[in-house]
Amino acid sequence: MSLLEPSEFMGPQSTSATNGGAPTVRLTIPAKAEYITLVRLALSGLSQSRELSDETLGDLKLAVTEACSNSIRHAYGDGREGSVEVVYELHPDRLVVEVCDDGPGFSVPEPTFVGEDGLNEGGLGIAIIRELADELELGPGESGQGSRLRLVKFIQA
Repeated sequence: MSLLEPSEFMGPQSTSATNGGAPTVRLTIPAKAEYITLVRLALSGLSQSRELSDETLGDLKLAVTEACSNSIRHAYGDGREGSVEVVYELHPDRLVVEVCDDGPGFSVPEPTFVGEDGLNEGGLGIAIIRELADELELGPGESGQGSRLRLVKFIQA
C-alpha cells in the first residue's frame, strides 16, 4: 500500500496563487462535534507527506480540535445547522490550517484569571491555540461574515 502525495488526490484546484502555490486540501464538515475526528484524521494523513514529530502532530491536532470546537459551539450553539470548513496548506517549511464558519462572528476575549490557579472558561481554547501555534490570525470570514482562524506551525524542511 502506498501513500498518496497531496497532489495525487486534490485535483486541479489543489494550489493557489494566494498561498504561494502550496498544495491545499479543503475539508467541510457538518457543525457537529462528532465530525471533528475527521479533521484530526485528515491532519494525520497529511502528516505522511511532511515529516512531523509526534509532538508537532499532537500540538496541531489539539489546536485544530480547539478551533473546530469553538466554531461549532459559538457559531452554531443556538442549534442551527451549519458547516465548518478546514483548509490545510502544505508548504515546504510550514503547515497552515484555516478554520472557517458562517456564524455570527466573535471578538476574541483575552483570558481572565479567576483566583490564583485558573482561567475562566471564556477564551481558554484560543489561549491554547496561541501557545501551540507559531502564528495565529483571527477575524471575520472572507465575505465579512462568520469567523476565520488561521494558524501556522513551522516545520523543518
